[in-house]
Amino acid sequence: MVDFTRQHYDSFTMPVSGVAVDYPSGHIVEPHSHPCVQLIYAIEGVLVIESPTGRWVTPPSRGVWLQAGVEHSLRMRGAARVRSLFVHSDIIDGMPQGNCVIDVSPLLRELILAATEIEAPYESDSRDGRVMRLLLDELCVLPTLPLYLPWPDDDRIAHVCRSLTEQPQLSSTAQHWAQQLAMSPKTFHRRFKHCTGVTFGRWRQQARLLLSLEFLAQGMPIMEVALQHGYDSQSAFSAAFKRQFGVAPSAFYQALAPIS
Repeated sequence: MVDFTRQHYDSFTMPVSGVAVDYPSGHIVEPHSHPCVQLIYAIEGVLVIESPTGRWVTPPSRGVWLQAGVEHSLRMRGAARVRSLFVHSDIIDGMPQGNCVIDVSPLLRELILAATEIEAPYESDSRDGRVMRLLLDELCVLPTLPLYLPWPDDDRIAHVCRSLTEQPQLSSTAQHWAQQLAMSPKTFHRRFKHCTGVTFGRWRQQARLLLSLEFLAQGMPIMEVALQHGYDSQSAFSAAFKRQFGVAPSAFYQALAPIS
């Protein structure tokens, strides 16, 4: 099996190149980085992408845009058909300047699939070159999405975050964690927001919802997912899920259906 860490992507000489790799469920690509900007996208399966500063969880129709040199690992939830783009850093004007999740439109999806079938080198004024230019144009107009979970570099706050991701059903309050860390609640709230950029309550909700994507991808019933991620009812979970992702959990299942 081809592995992202075993291909010499730095040998690519074209402005943009596409790569297709299929992985079994549960497969892990160990931490690595690339000299080019990378768009990681799965036409099937859910990807969990982790870096030292945070985690992205992406279902089909979403992709993660990573800047050059960012160390990251990949974990597959469900069999994943990964289609990646590698873009030279000197041509990304107008494209996202940070690491983020982008909405992969139907047009961009087809262009990504076409790019993975184009062999380098290709002529800039050829059909392949025009496809790649259109692909780059499309990357400039896509919205970013809230599918990122920031990770703190403070060991004490990281311990709290780790506990919340390992046991998302925990109902422990900020006051509880403040007591565990021998802080006042006010100090804990201030420190947590300083380390993550968001409040404790917002971070915990984001963590629960992003983790729920992974379990939905494995076919777990929605009610069970809701209870395992700290929600008292399926309706409460569904409402929070729809506010965050724009679709109900049942519609998310449809997005996971394999597409040829």
